[in-house]
Amino acid sequence: MQKPIATTRSMAGLPTGRLAVWWVIASEIVIFGGLLVSYIMHRLGHPEWGGYASHTNTWAGAFNTLVLLSSSLSAVLAHQAAERGDGKKAALLLRLTCLGGATFLGVKALEWSHEIRQGFVLSTNGFWSFYYTAAGLHALHVIAGMIIMLIVSRDASKGRELQRVELIGIYWHFVDIVWIFLFPLLYIAK
Repeated sequence: MQKPIATTRSMAGLPTGRLAVWWVIASEIVIFGGLLVSYIMHRLGHPEWGGYASHTNTWAGAFNTLVLLSSSLSAVLAHQAAERGDGKKAALLLRLTCLGGATFLGVKALEWSHEIRQGFVLSTNGFWSFYYTAAGLHALHVIAGMIIMLIVSRDASKGRELQRVELIGIYWHFVDIVWIFLFPLLYIAK
């Protein structure tokens, strides 16, 4: 079977798939950048938000940071396995990365359940609106990454399309970096 030219040609010295992922990430930086700059500007104008932030669970946020960073390690190891042509190992490591994503989402669900029971909902005030919007948007990106990763791992387990392991890894690292910005802004800066 012949591959479409779009997957085999090179543009600007980069494989087309890698270039596409970087374009997606650039657009996501605009989205998250705008949200984070808006949050920072509002936070500077509302010192009382520090009191609201004290109700976030710093330990849950820190644990989720460890989970995401660990899942990035398994994504890197999956890429290394794919580069060696070991699709089965790459697939296993991608599924392990997805387990990290699922753990992150489970902790986030428990955390949000507790906060909602305490009366901290989206409409409580500006801080909680930003908190749920930023963390929720990030969670949607975790879910999207996990879905794509499972599709890539299915193909990788059959030794097909191993270059995609690197591409989903790049995306996953971006998701981790976004969390590295969200964690201190939403949990630590009290």
